[in-house]
Amino acid sequence: MSTLHWEDGRSEVHRLVVGPIDNNVWVLRCKQTGEAVLIDAANEHERLLELCRSLGVRRVLETHGHWDHIQAVPAVREAGYDVGVAAADAGMLPSYDSVIDDDDDVEVGRLRLRSIATPGHTQGSTCFRLEGSPLLFSGDTLFPGGPGATRFPGGDFEAIIRSIDERLFCALPPETLVLPGHGADTTLGEESPHLQEWIDRGW
Repeated sequence: MSTLHWEDGRSEVHRLVVGPIDNNVWVLRCKQTGEAVLIDAANEHERLLELCRSLGVRRVLETHGHWDHIQAVPAVREAGYDVGVAAADAGMLPSYDSVIDDDDDVEVGRLRLRSIATPGHTQGSTCFRLEGSPLLFSGDTLFPGGPGATRFPGGDFEAIIRSIDERLFCALPPETLVLPGHGADTTLGEESPHLQEWIDRGW
């Protein structure tokens, strides 16, 4: 079964749904060079390693440190892949290799991923925007219908609302395609009119 989810002239995005709560694992691949990055080594490491080998993955990026997004981290590190995560969530991982700062420029062949710190779901939650493209990998920060849950330790509802409003809605175009950590795609334009509803309901 094909994993291809989206493509344009420069890039491909592949999706694999894994684990007991259906995590989206994303692979962004540069068509020019064949190099790729995997976003969230969530679970089912054998399937992920097969995907890494077939698509030319060179590095793994974690959107945050919750258990369901990191189960395959030891296996991908053992296979030789560098795992990066924000410093605030690094202690949630069993192990990691590098720290991702806000506004980091991550090279994926000829492509550039820009990190966006979006605390709230966790303190170190991070989104990744593909420069020159409408794509945003949102982790568990933003889904169709609202923000990710903030009831877990380290969650902060006011912070996630502020992150979504200031770092996403006010900073990126409405046509930006949101590829979340679970479930279906959406766009910033579809979600932004509902911000006050989310604030009013409080979750």
